[in-house]
Amino acid sequence: MALTAIGLCGRALIKIGATAITSFDDGSAEAEVAGALYAPARDALLSANAWSFATVQTALPRLAVEPVADFANAFQLPADFLRALGAGGSGRSRGLAYRIVGRTLLCDAEAVTLAYVARPDEGDFPPFFDQALIARLAAEFCIPLTESSSRAETLVALAEAEFRRARQIDAQQDNQPGFEDFTLIDARA
Repeated sequence: MALTAIGLCGRALIKIGATAITSFDDGSAEAEVAGALYAPARDALLSANAWSFATVQTALPRLAVEPVADFANAFQLPADFLRALGAGGSGRSRGLAYRIVGRTLLCDAEAVTLAYVARPDEGDFPPFFDQALIARLAAEFCIPLTESSSRAETLVALAEAEFRRARQIDAQQDNQPGFEDFTLIDARA
């Protein structure tokens, strides 16, 4: 079952013994804490790994304004951009030298394909990521709602374990990349 932002926060609140919320605006302390901490915690967890469900490739639109220094062209980053994984041209999403500055990507290429971690809808999160996010949210919500630092430390350790588990499951969904250019292999040929 796909969870919403409210559903994810509700489960995290239940884990710390608080009351689940029905909206971020319901006026309770739980809703206020969840509303303030949910989006940054979600984005931090999404950015922390190249999740298969959040990885996107797209051609970037070139901006008319040229960069001041170092690169010849500027490209607009997508609205759902969280973290770059690679940039390339000619139908590839890697191989270009680039720099992210603000909400733009700078490089010398005329066209850019960007591979990046996006911010998907909560309904697109797989169950293993839901569990990691719920554990992270419980750790984030603990001190503001329970004022128990020892309990928060335990929840942080559990969140780290869930994060490692989720990364392991996600990594098993893809074949491992091999070496493409490696001078020692080339020298043997």
